[in-house]
Amino acid sequence: MRPVIAGAVLALSAGAGAAAVTVGVPTRTDVEPSGPVAATPKEDPKKDTTALSWGPTRGELATARELVAGWDERQLAGQVIVGRYHGTDPAKAAKMVRKLHLAGVSVTGENVVDEAQVRETTAAVSEAVAADGRTFPAVIGVDQEGGVVSHLRGVATEFPEFARTGDAIEAKPRKGVPVTTEAARTTALELRDLGFTWAFAPVADVTVGATDPTIGSRSPSEDKKIAAAAVSAAVQGYNAAGLVSTTKHFPGHGAVTGDTHLGLQELDFGMKKLKRRDLVPFDAAVDAGAPAVMISHVDVKAVAPGEPASMAAPIYDLLRDDLGFDGIAITDSLGMGAVTTTTKKPSVVALEAGADLLLMPADSRAAHRSVVKALRSGRLDRARVEQAAAKVVAMQMWQQRTAEAVAVPGDVRKQAEKASEALSEAGSEG
Repeated sequence: MRPVIAGAVLALSAGAGAAAVTVGVPTRTDVEPSGPVAATPKEDPKKDTTALSWGPTRGELATARELVAGWDERQLAGQVIVGRYHGTDPAKAAKMVRKLHLAGVSVTGENVVDEAQVRETTAAVSEAVAADGRTFPAVIGVDQEGGVVSHLRGVATEFPEFARTGDAIEAKPRKGVPVTTEAARTTALELRDLGFTWAFAPVADVTVGATDPTIGSRSPSEDKKIAAAAVSAAVQGYNAAGLVSTTKHFPGHGAVTGDTHLGLQELDFGMKKLKRRDLVPFDAAVDAGAPAVMISHVDVKAVAPGEPASMAAPIYDLLRDDLGFDGIAITDSLGMGAVTTTTKKPSVVALEAGADLLLMPADSRAAHRSVVKALRSGRLDRARVEQAAAKVVAMQMWQQRTAEAVAVPGDVRKQAEKASEALSEAGSEG
């Protein structure tokens, strides 16, 4: 996959150079030490500042692993769930997070009243996590893609649909790529200002056009190379602003002719086509440093026929082994019909398959209960869940550290409005 992406992104952006460095091998000294050699003290792995490809440092991941190893089953189960709640009461969301030790919540349009109420909600959830003894931020996420999927409509700046980024890049690559990055960066800063730590965007699906009823203009393009450039640019913008982005919906939803909200839908073509088209933007996202990838609920016939991708180990293997992604694999909403009509205890099955984070189970309390029970019975390997939880904790440590280094400007709304206008203009030049 790497040669395809290198050509695609470099051809569509300003390009970048790389230099190779050869490190010489030190020669053996002819003089033997005259006395006993002192043992070299082992360095504390928690102090290792080497950055991982998906954001956190090795030290942050080591710290997170040590932390979750001391948690009980309820704490561990909570840290791998991003909860769903109903209504607009901030206290209700906070109470659920505190009681179940949840990683956090996903805020939807159903939960939004106005800006003041949104800020109250994000603050209450953050306080609930802190009251639970966690010193890292909550996962507070929202679907804010731009266009038709904007759950903070009327609260945050309106951005055009993500298809505009593809239009802009196709028209003038040298202008379209930075405009896309700036749109993502300012979106992220505005979300941070409102108290969010995650965005469930960008969309990396390559749409097939009119026969694609679910993704459509949410996709950057029907051209895999244009889509790859757009997604790569967006991921870099989110990263620069200190917000966790979520590239979705792996391994591709743009060629699916049905809606997974309603039931299981098929992606019925071979692996060769999947790799040559649908995986290309995801590969670009990984190369750009994507922190999280969302797994769809599509029945991918070429990889794991007959089951939702989010429930299938071969799908996670494809993401990890073929694309080399080491970050957080998060499921699409577990309340969608493709899962609820096909899978018993989907939270447990997804963790068994390789998910690190469970998004919006149909019933957050029931999901938490099922994961705790599976841990206590031995059905779920504790080491597997600790691995997942540690990644989530390390990711939030990265988010906290990066956000502290990148202040939200006082004129963030003006910057976002300007970026939105620039994207709309650039996208209309094609």
